[in-house]
Amino acid sequence: MNKMAYTPEQIKMFNLLSKQYPSIQTAGSAVVNLKAILNLPKGTEHFLSDLHGEAEAFKHILNNCSGVIREKVDNLFYRFVSESERRELCTLIYYPAEKIEELHAKGEDTPEWYDLTLYRLVDLARSVASKYTRTKVRDALPDAYKKIIDELLHTSGEEHNKQEYYRNIISTIIEIGQAPAFVEALCSLIKRMAVDCLHVVGDIYDRGQRADKILDMLMAHHNVDVQWGNHDIVWMGAAAGSRACIASVLNLAVQYNTLALVENSYGISLRDLIGFAQETYGDSSGFLPRSAEDKDYIKNNMSSLSKAHKAIAIILFKLEGQLILRHPEYGMQDRLLLDKIDFEKKTVNIEGREYPLNDCDFPTVDPQNPYELSAEEEGLMSSLSRAFKHSATLQAHVKFLYARGSIYKVYNQNLLFHGCIPMTESGGFQTVTLYDGRSVSGKEYMDSCDRIARHAYYSGDINSLDFMYYLWCGNQSPLFGRAKMTTFERCFVSDRDTWVEKKNPYYSFIDDYSAICRILHEFGLDEATSHVINGHVPVKAGAGENPVKANGRYILIDGGFCKAYHSTTGIAGYTLIYSSRGLRLVSHGAFEGKAAAIKENKDILATTDVVFEMMNRRMMVADTDEGKELIERMADLKGLLEAYRTGAVKPRNQ
Repeated sequence: MNKMAYTPEQIKMFNLLSKQYPSIQTAGSAVVNLKAILNLPKGTEHFLSDLHGEAEAFKHILNNCSGVIREKVDNLFYRFVSESERRELCTLIYYPAEKIEELHAKGEDTPEWYDLTLYRLVDLARSVASKYTRTKVRDALPDAYKKIIDELLHTSGEEHNKQEYYRNIISTIIEIGQAPAFVEALCSLIKRMAVDCLHVVGDIYDRGQRADKILDMLMAHHNVDVQWGNHDIVWMGAAAGSRACIASVLNLAVQYNTLALVENSYGISLRDLIGFAQETYGDSSGFLPRSAEDKDYIKNNMSSLSKAHKAIAIILFKLEGQLILRHPEYGMQDRLLLDKIDFEKKTVNIEGREYPLNDCDFPTVDPQNPYELSAEEEGLMSSLSRAFKHSATLQAHVKFLYARGSIYKVYNQNLLFHGCIPMTESGGFQTVTLYDGRSVSGKEYMDSCDRIARHAYYSGDINSLDFMYYLWCGNQSPLFGRAKMTTFERCFVSDRDTWVEKKNPYYSFIDDYSAICRILHEFGLDEATSHVINGHVPVKAGAGENPVKANGRYILIDGGFCKAYHSTTGIAGYTLIYSSRGLRLVSHGAFEGKAAAIKENKDILATTDVVFEMMNRRMMVADTDEGKELIERMADLKGLLEAYRTGAVKPRNQ
């Protein structure tokens, strides 16, 4: 091939590549390295959803890698290490500093124990790191012990000529008092290498107490992505400045006793809200928080909490009403209920039928202008909006969700999203009209939702901010997936028939193979190799519901991670594990707490419920999205090599 055979664009690309690979040797070495990587087994992916603030249980799942660590320990040591010793080794890997402290208090952290433990940890680290390049493993090592661990991982104690060298490294580590820190470094490496990529399929916030801690853990994770859930998007909308989202967030915080997240973690004072509620509302016993029996509640505060709950709920209904009136295209007029109240009869008209109100004390609602905030409510919301927008920790968490998150994700031929793809009763994709007049459906609608959510945060545009609230609870929201959110009815109407939130028709098709195939095709995926991976709706595993549907093309991974759902699901969450050998689901039992894990070596029970699509051959990096990028990179480098050889591009090191 002569110099004239290349296009100007190719020559430009080769010149750019030559800055990184300035010679035939460096380019050739890169091609060899990429070829080798393509033939390694793919990294293991884990999928979790609906964490709902359960930080302690989530931390344990991260530590035990959804049971993978225990499996690795058993597979490697079951022939010559007892069951109790294997459990203790697992606990050490999960919580190394705490476990060493406990052993030290009992005088069991002897040099002999460290010697045996370090050998076992090195063996385990070598096993979990075997599918990765030496460079990738080295990059994962802590700087303080990078060279030593690298030597140990690539120096077998069974090699006769290096046995003494291997022993001396271990013994010297113990002798100079570095064994505890070295154990921690090895445990960290093992956990990092056991899971290559973590996917969180929505709903980090609400219900549980410490969503902020979960986000801190995710921000420190080496490779994670998030598909936004409706409980995430409402917090994102609040951080962006949507007043309706702020009121919704606070309504849930009071309802589920997560005020510490708002006040302590995010530094948002609720003093003005509580003061306003105390002055404005009388008996509000119908608004007691759902978890009133929790020990975290101070019983003397129940009255003020219930009043605060009612105060923010009324503000929410007003702000929601204003938003719906601004956007008739939302089709949410059935949520306009404040103007349907008959204050004399103490009833409300819902869909043409009158229902008695269980509370008719509405001191801030003007019957002539029911959706207008009072002067005090307006001032309160202005203050709260500033507080949400200026909370440094909240803004950092939300920026992370934008950077690592999306409405949906296509990854290694799987389609991940939290809620649903809105559908019609006949199984087609529902057409939705946006505020700019465009009518969209299917993938185009999902892409539009993602774009608008980003525009809301970074521009502050009122229409985009309003749409964040629609994504939280709109009747065609792909994150909500229901016809309406019956918050008003649950607050003021005792008739539970009014509380029903009808699911989107999508959920009637999740066990329909042809319907799921249509969804996969809509996103350019092949049903022979692809799956829909979904959260949002808890699987009633205790009642025998199967999380794998549509002939294996649909996987529902909301197993009730949150304590509030344990009684519904019968388990405490699922993890979907996608390794080089296939796909499997593991279910988790309830977590008894960190203290029990450390002192009694108790683990979250992880059992394989479903094993499916085991590969005929092991899946390699070449079969993944990363592999496709590497193959393209390798083709470019081969082109550069040819350009060097033909003289079309001059090597830079000559």
